[in-house]
Amino acid sequence: MLTLPLEPTDDRANPHFKDAAGCALWLGQLQLTNLQLAHSLLLTQINQLNRFPMRGLERLHTLELLRETVGYVQDDYAKKLIAKPLPLSEHELIVFAAIVQLWQALVLGYQRCLQALIAGDKQLEKHGALLCQRCLMYSGLEIFEHLRTGYEFDTKLWQQLHELYAFAEERGWQTTQIPDPLNTKQPHSSCAGSYIKTLLACYARPAELNRSQLQLLDSWLTQWSGMLTVERGYTASQGDAQPLAADLSGTRGLQPAKQVAALPETHNDSMRYLAMVPLSKLLRVKTIMLQQGQTPQQIGLCEHCNSNDCIELLTFLHQSWCEDISARFGERHPAAHHAQLCYKPEGIYAHISGKLFKQPGRSDSTLSSTARKQIETFGRVLQKDSNKEHAPAIPPLETWQFDNESILGAQLTRLDSFGERLNRNQLVGLRAGDHGTFILCSTAWTNITRSGQLQLGVRYLPGSAEAVSIRATGINMTVSDTYVPAFLLPAVVALKIPASLVIPRGWFQTGRVVEVLHQNTEKQNAKMSLSIEHGLDYERVGFTLV
Repeated sequence: MLTLPLEPTDDRANPHFKDAAGCALWLGQLQLTNLQLAHSLLLTQINQLNRFPMRGLERLHTLELLRETVGYVQDDYAKKLIAKPLPLSEHELIVFAAIVQLWQALVLGYQRCLQALIAGDKQLEKHGALLCQRCLMYSGLEIFEHLRTGYEFDTKLWQQLHELYAFAEERGWQTTQIPDPLNTKQPHSSCAGSYIKTLLACYARPAELNRSQLQLLDSWLTQWSGMLTVERGYTASQGDAQPLAADLSGTRGLQPAKQVAALPETHNDSMRYLAMVPLSKLLRVKTIMLQQGQTPQQIGLCEHCNSNDCIELLTFLHQSWCEDISARFGERHPAAHHAQLCYKPEGIYAHISGKLFKQPGRSDSTLSSTARKQIETFGRVLQKDSNKEHAPAIPPLETWQFDNESILGAQLTRLDSFGERLNRNQLVGLRAGDHGTFILCSTAWTNITRSGQLQLGVRYLPGSAEAVSIRATGINMTVSDTYVPAFLLPAVVALKIPASLVIPRGWFQTGRVVEVLHQNTEKQNAKMSLSIEHGLDYERVGFTLV
């Protein structure tokens, strides 16, 4: 049953345009040079239009005219949120909220047309499939905006999506091909295609993907969603990709069908299934073709991507959609203890070593400027400077809660009300409990829950880190010759992992020799050999001692 909780129209609503002709004129005069103003005007006028009483077919024609401009402005406005750490700043939150509201305004506009259709508007009868597809598509775009920004969305959006698809299925519209002149690569879509696209996007572990990968995922799903069908039952064969299930009466997305099978109460008419074998074969074939030397352009994946990036994403998607995650190495288990986190190389160095990082030989580096001036003038400190400047302190730790953990990493939720903003692939130091040693981690993903808490997935770097200082040696150096904080990770013999150095991003150069200064003042020269991995503010490299 489709519920449309729409407020009644209001004669006092006064949009700048009251029909399609007026809308076309208004759009022709809309200035797009001021993006924030254009976005605000679009949101205001579509909200006014949604309240304004008008004939259903005229409303539909007007909304169709608005689509291209809205899409252009939304895409441009969303660039303000690219690679932003979480939580978003106040200004960034305003931008994010405005983008989400504009997508929802379009959904409400098309739902207003659906409401007229259900009430018996004869002029809209042949447009029912289009109305449902547009509602599903823009509901999906609203969800997708949450995914790529890192903010958990309200479960009401799942209800909205499921109910719209159920209504399309009830009317027999789910596979009707709808023209979409704005999509040149895929000029037709369907209710089922739009629904499947959103389901799979949410099931692709999107928090672990960067914004460019999410854009590529969106493009691929636009092409591939039509090859899958939504079924009322399923069959599963050993060795094949297992089906996924969605409950049209529920408040969540896809789940493995075998997990649903273990819950008898969910076996009802509202369950739908996706057979993943066709998509599994497609992903594997595309990967093989790239490995054999074909380009992403030749096999219709991307016009500007390189093969390695595509292979990495195709492999990740196959694991997410088609493989049994519970059977993979590193299964997670609940963890009830809390953790303490520190950030940035200098802060991590301080907590691992127990003292602040400073340039060797500068014993007075923690003195205030006033004290240093007194030493220069009088040879000693005349009085303590207690009012203005203080010796720097080791950065405070933040308190987090372990949600679950494996030998490879953990999921955590911040308990403190305030703290650092974090991004993907950032170096952090983690200590379980209040005591013990810190381990180095890389942030795999970040997310903000509906309650506003920051959640974090971390991947443990191998070995027990030692805080060291490094500086470049030789001639023609492209980095400073002063010391910087770094970390030495010893070899893990049992896993055949050699020793490595974690250095600041931008320091790696094959063959570069750096001086490594240990806490006991011992010095070694290390020649960098290869880059093992790199993140936002660090790079882990292999080395040999020279």
